[in-house]
Amino acid sequence: MMSSDQTKKMAMICWSSDLDRVWPVLILATTAAASGLEVDVFFTFWGLRVIQKNDVRVTGDNWMQKAESLVDPGGTNRLKLGKINFAGMGTKMIRTLATDHKVASPTELLEMAVDLDVRLHPCQMTMDLYGLTKDDFIEGIQPPIGAASFINMAVEADISMLI
Repeated sequence: MMSSDQTKKMAMICWSSDLDRVWPVLILATTAAASGLEVDVFFTFWGLRVIQKNDVRVTGDNWMQKAESLVDPGGTNRLKLGKINFAGMGTKMIRTLATDHKVASPTELLEMAVDLDVRLHPCQMTMDLYGLTKDDFIEGIQPPIGAASFINMAVEADISMLI
C-alpha cells in the first residue's frame, strides 16, 4: 500500500440516474478503490437518487418534490437505461445479460463501494431541491457537501470524471 502522501486520488461526479451511466461510475469507483486510490463520488441532481435507499419511495415536503420522486424514484433497484429502455424490456435484458456474465449489479457495487471506503457525497443543494434528508439515504455515505467542496476535491485529484 502506498503512503498517504503518495496515494493517488480520483474524484467523480454522478449526475444521472440512468443505469447506463451509473454502472460505469460504480465500476470505476470500486475498481479504483480496490487498486488503492482514494475515491470521492459527488452525487448531484438525478444522480443523487442513486444513493437513496431502495425501500424509500415518495420523498419531499411539497407536491412538486413528491411528484418528482414519483417520476424519478430512487434506489439502485429501480435504475433504468437511458437508451434502448423500450418500456423496461431493454433494462431487463441488460440486467439479465449482466447476471449471466457475472457482472455485479449496481446495488452490489454500491455496497462494495461503501466496504472499500469510497467516499459517497450527496449534494446539499440537490437534497434541498428534492426535499431529501439523510434518513432517505443508504448507510455509509458522507455528510452532504456543495459544489465548492467537490471542486476542492477535484483540484487535488489525479483523475477527475463526469459520467
